[in-house]
Parts: sequence; C-alpha cells; structure tokens
Amino acid sequence: MSVGIIMLVHTAFGRAEQVARHWAASGCPLVIHVDKAVPRKSYNAFVQALSDMTDVRFAPRHRCEWGTWGLVAATQGAAEIMLRDFKDVRHVYLASGSCLPLRPVQELIDYLAKRPHTDFIESATTADVPWTIGGLDQERFTLRFPFSWRKNRYLFDKYVALQRLVRFKRRIPNGIVPHMGSQWWCLTRQTLSAILEDPDRRGYDRYFSKVWIPDESYFQTLARQYSRQIESRSLTLSKFDYQGKPHIFYDDHLQLLRRSDCFVARKIWPFADRLYEAFLTDQASAMKRTEPNPGKIDRIFAKAVDRRTRGRPGLYMQSRFPVEGRENGLTCAPYSVFEGFSDLFENFQPWLARMTGMRVHGHLFAPERAEFSDGQTVMNGALSDSAALRDYNPRAFLASLIWNTRGERQCFQLGPRDVFEDIEWHIARDPNAQVSVISGAWAVPLFKSNANFSDIRREAAVLQRIESKHLEVLRSQWIKARVRIWTMADFIEAPMEPLQTIIDEIGQQNLRGLAEVPRMADLTGFGQFLQNLKNQGMHPYVMGDFPVEQGLIEPQSNPRKPYLVR
Repeated sequence: MSVGIIMLVHTAFGRAEQVARHWAASGCPLVIHVDKAVPRKSYNAFVQALSDMTDVRFAPRHRCEWGTWGLVAATQGAAEIMLRDFKDVRHVYLASGSCLPLRPVQELIDYLAKRPHTDFIESATTADVPWTIGGLDQERFTLRFPFSWRKNRYLFDKYVALQRLVRFKRRIPNGIVPHMGSQWWCLTRQTLSAILEDPDRRGYDRYFSKVWIPDESYFQTLARQYSRQIESRSLTLSKFDYQGKPHIFYDDHLQLLRRSDCFVARKIWPFADRLYEAFLTDQASAMKRTEPNPGKIDRIFAKAVDRRTRGRPGLYMQSRFPVEGRENGLTCAPYSVFEGFSDLFENFQPWLARMTGMRVHGHLFAPERAEFSDGQTVMNGALSDSAALRDYNPRAFLASLIWNTRGERQCFQLGPRDVFEDIEWHIARDPNAQVSVISGAWAVPLFKSNANFSDIRREAAVLQRIESKHLEVLRSQWIKARVRIWTMADFIEAPMEPLQTIIDEIGQQNLRGLAEVPRMADLTGFGQFLQNLKNQGMHPYVMGDFPVEQGLIEPQSNPRKPYLVR
C-alpha cells in the first residue's frame, strides 16, 4: 500500500515540479490540478516537464479562487482519478504546489501504515473554535454566497445584509452538522470514496457550492458521516496571522521548521533555496522519527502575532501610531516624577543622582527648554531640548526619552510652572510612572524672591489653582501610576521617612538608612509669609496646616542635657 498525493498548483511551477519528483521518487503516485486561470502555454510546459513520470496524472482544470467552490471541485476531480487509477493507494494526502515535505516521505508512509483506518482532518464546529475571522461564523452555513468576497466585495456585503434583513435562512441537507478545519487533509481510501460516491452527493454539492469558503467545510463535514476514526488535526504545518492570511516560510525559518517535527509545511516562498535544498536533498538532516507536534512552535508564532498587532511597549512608530487607549504600554520602563522637591531642597537633583545612580533631570517640561541632566542639549536618540519640538507632541517626547534610555531609570522634576497640561493624564495613566508630590512647595521660590508682594500674591493664586487641578487628576479613580502626595506641612515635620520611602521604591534599598540627606531651604518666616497671603485675600490651602511660628521645627534654645538610667 502507498500514499497518493493530490497537488493543487497555480504558480511557481519549477518548485512544484521539484516537489512532485520528490514525492514520486518515494513511490507516491500524484494527481495534479492546475488552476484554470494559468495560461495554456504555461500549463502545457508544466505537463511536458513531467511527461517522463508514469505515476503522474493531471486532473480537469477548474478556476480556483479563494473562498469559492472551484477549490472543492478541483479536489473532487483529482480524488476521483486517484481512486480510479491507483488501486493500491490507502491514504490520499492533499497538498499544494507551495507545500514542502519536511521529513523523508517513507516516514510518512510508515506512519500512515500503522494507522490504516485513521483520517487526519481538522474538523470542529464553529461554536467550539475561535478560528473564524471576518464576522461570519454560523451564518456561512445558513446564508448564500454567490459573489466573490475578494473580487466583488460590495455585492458580497450587500447580499449578506439583504439576507439578514429578510431573515433568510438556508436548510442544511439531511440534518448534517457543519464542521470547519484546515483545507489540507489526509483521508483513507474508504472515507474519501464514501464521500465521492454518496447517493446524496449532488444535494451536498449544491448546498456547499454557496457556502462561504467551502474548501474548509465540505470534506471536514462529510468526513464525520463516514469516517471510522478521525484525528482532528492536519499533518501539514500551516500557520495564519491575525487577519487569517497564511504565514510564508523563508530561508531563516529552517531551524523553526525542523523543530516542528511535521511531515509537510506550507506556505514556502518559492525562492527559499536553502529550505528546498535542506529538506529535498539532505535527508539525513531531516530525519525526525517523532510524533508531529506543531504546538512546539506555536509559542513563537503567538509572540510574532502579538508583536505584529500590539507592537513593543512604549515604542511609537510613524508607520503605526496607536489609537489612544489601545497602546501596548504608554512607556517601556519605570521612571520617577518629583513635584516640589527641587523647590524645597536646594541640592535635591545632585543628591538623588548620588544616592540612586540614576539619571536625574531638571524640569523636562519647563517653558523655556527641556532641562536635561548635566545641562545637556541633546539626549539619546537625538532628542532635542527645544521647547517647540517637545510641545509639538509631549507624549511622544516622554515615550521617546524612556525608550531611548531603556536600561537606565529616568527621574525628572515637574511643577505648576511647567507646561504639562497635555502630559499629566498620560503620566497618571502610565503604570510605569512613580509620582511623588509635595503640594505647595512651589511657594518657597516665591517666598525667596524679591518681587512686589502684589505680584507674588497674583502668581501664587495662579500656581495654586494649577496644582489643585493637577492633584485632582492624581487622585482620580482612573490613574494607574504609583502616586504619593504629602502636603508641605506634613513633609517637613518628618522628611526622612518620605525620602527613605522614595529611595526604596526606586530600588536602591539600604538597610542602614540614608547616610546623607538633601539640604532643605531655610524656611524661617515662611509661616508668616503664608499668613500675609491670607491677609491679602489669597488662601494658600495646598500647603496644609502650616504654623505661623516656626518653633516646631527649630531646635530648642536650651536643650536638656542627656542622662543615663542605670
């Protein structure tokens, strides 16, 4: 007994001839169908090239357009010739001209000889699998599809809409349960002959000829009627992307195909010389006497589909800019935002850089320019400090900064004087953001300034209003960033604990605690400054309950002497 091969060919005839000779060299008879759309001259040349092979037949030609009945009719005609002319064939294997045997053909023959009554055909109901792509599941069996989806998309859609409007529903013949699966199967002689010789075949053909994509449902459904034993899987490795289009294998997929242990793979690029040479001529390297297991490479394909559809976290490209809310991560790595710290502490940025080893920037969204660390004007990736370029797309500016410096945590300052209206929600929704806020610290530079008090009062009112709205965003139920907010009054009462918490969250834990602390600005008279603002009608509430007198934070004038208790 042997295995018969049906080949559906429509292009790359040189490769199809090469593969056909490979099948025949192992004793497999072939019936080849060539698409009727192929010019007569090309068809005759292909037939002439294989004329020296006695076990090769050519089936009557049909026009084989994707998703139409022609593919089934071509397979039926080729199968009838196979069963008529080659009596010793026990299994019939359906392949295409772009299929490539990955293992010695004799292994396939031996594998099927041990399973003489098993049909290998993927067959499942639409309710059981999520394969269908395009919005038509059960409807592909209950509506009529006389128009080509590819060539007459307008008529296809309009006719489907009309049938839905009038609630048209086709009767499924003889109560069969429609099944779906891969087009590429391997059926026993008994099952295939029973399908082709069924007395109700004319009714089945008439029904399936108006089903959408019948080549993935005709044999898959009828095999359930006659098969003694079905294994619902294909022996051909075929992978599809998220749009339902087949993956094409190239030369650099050689090791990947070897790992699959499958007998046949499609779709192979016709110019993949390395693949054809490795699998058709180097049989020793292709030897894999193991059970076919395409699941071994499913993880790789799943990652490829995920990369194709979602991209890399935090990477924005001109060719595929994500819709807001559907990004695969707003940024690619964790970063820290500090609000009010550089106002309250005189040397906060160099201190934080020493304590953490991180890159600490100034106010990246300052009105004049982006204050990069160490006074740089250009950062990684040719990112300019120009305020005009930054403000053109501040979200992309931040995402690019984090992406270009991945592997190094970025820290920067933010405050109500900055231009951050277009970036605050972006930061608040970013799980990678760590935001630490000392509310009201923006008043310290005003306190230190030598401006007219009326101007100070006016600016303080504006800054407080901006920060108040910003704090509402940071306290919103929609935020995903890690946010810590201290009022200035609470922070200066015990600054060591918040500073230690910030350092620990960044990842620089020190069991001995902080050996050095930043130098806090002199706040003598700051409480009276806030009271003066109140007296002028401006109520500075974001600082917390700040005392007028600073005795609470000043050292005692006559400290008690320490003593020892024995």
